Amino acid sequence: MAKKYWLMKSEPETYSIDDLERDKTTWWDSIRNYQARNFMTKEMKVGDDVIFYHSNATPPGAAGTGTVSNPAKVDPTQFDKKSDYFEKRASKERPMWFCVELAFKKKFKNLVSLEEMKEQKPLENMLILRKGNRLSITPLSKAEFEHLVKLGK
Repeated sequence: MAKKYWLMKSEPETYSIDDLERDKTTWWDSIRNYQARNFMTKEMKVGDDVIFYHSNATPPGAAGTGTVSNPAKVDPTQFDKKSDYFEKRASKERPMWFCVELAFKKKFKNLVSLEEMKEQKPLENMLILRKGNRLSITPLSKAEFEHLVKLGK
């Protein structure tokens, strides 16, 4: 199966590219969107490349790269009653939410801001640039991924 490319968003106050660099890997848990869940369970594979994007930041933008290092597994936060991500409809026998593991690859020398992305013709079809798109995980083309990496250097 061909390698795929993804943009994964996180608020830097919650989990940043610096956190991923320090930790080396993290489980991308607490995602509560069906389309993002389906990307993780049905389409994301070990070895897929990721743009790590800082959302809800000043400025928001692409901060670095990672790779999918483990396939989807059951997200344990759905069973933790003290978690903001507890899901009362989920059970161990019928989990609702899943997560993949992400490994650090590289922090960009330059954050590629959302405004800069909007000015780039090769990025004009990126889902993140469409009005109303709030998904935390979106697919990228190989050309979009490579262009973002080039801009980040």
